[in-house]
Amino acid sequence: MQHLEPFVDTHCHLLPGLDDGAADWDEALAMARLAVTDGISTTIVTPHQSSAHPHIDGPTVRARTAHLQDFLNRHGVPLDVRPGGELRIEPDLVQRIRRGELLTLADRGRYVLLELPHEVYLPIEGLLTQLRRAGLTGILAHAERNQGILAQPHLARAVVEAGCLIQVTATSLLGTFGPQVQQLADRLIDEGCVHVIASDAHSSQSRRPLIRRAFERILERAGYPTARLLCCTNPAAILTDKPLLSARSQPARKSAGLSGWFRWKKAS
Repeated sequence: MQHLEPFVDTHCHLLPGLDDGAADWDEALAMARLAVTDGISTTIVTPHQSSAHPHIDGPTVRARTAHLQDFLNRHGVPLDVRPGGELRIEPDLVQRIRRGELLTLADRGRYVLLELPHEVYLPIEGLLTQLRRAGLTGILAHAERNQGILAQPHLARAVVEAGCLIQVTATSLLGTFGPQVQQLADRLIDEGCVHVIASDAHSSQSRRPLIRRAFERILERAGYPTARLLCCTNPAAILTDKPLLSARSQPARKSAGLSGWFRWKKAS
């Protein structure tokens, strides 16, 4: 295998005691150690931010992230943590970002991790227009697990064409959420609709902060350039506020190794 740079996890519920992620500091430490062992160098912490979680505001997340970084440093865990949020789609989302109540990914002021209700797809074209006017770019979290998109997969392409990027959960590619979700995740990658792979981890026991096995599966199906782009290059670009690319690839045969046809184009 070609040299692989570290993974960057852009969706992880690592902050302890805030939402349904790490329950306490010991659990956060266990998750961080797992991430480092898996090859993750940087994690963007993304607690749920919505009107249902008013206590998880921007200043709180920033302060807790700084505390977590100091905690990990003291325990010798070489994981860089950055503040962020998983933002439930609500009418005043853009205004709350502008007020600093909701955070962009890595707190860089560009990429916004969006969460739809799992049970239904809600049209987001209007929100994407608002985000674009505010200089923001939406990234739709775990699109492959949304029941509306599962029922109508063409909606994912429509979202991308409307200017949204798509993030797929690593374990979706491994069948953790069932064969239908796995098949849709594969299809979205094959069609060039996916821009980022992330763990969406919640604990050290289940839904863990791991990306490597998903990378290896993409490598086998779609080739090294696509696997590297989705698991390394694009996630790292979020940290530095750079444009993300999309890779449209044909599924590669196992015997094809690292070769394979692919095409690059600017996505944002």
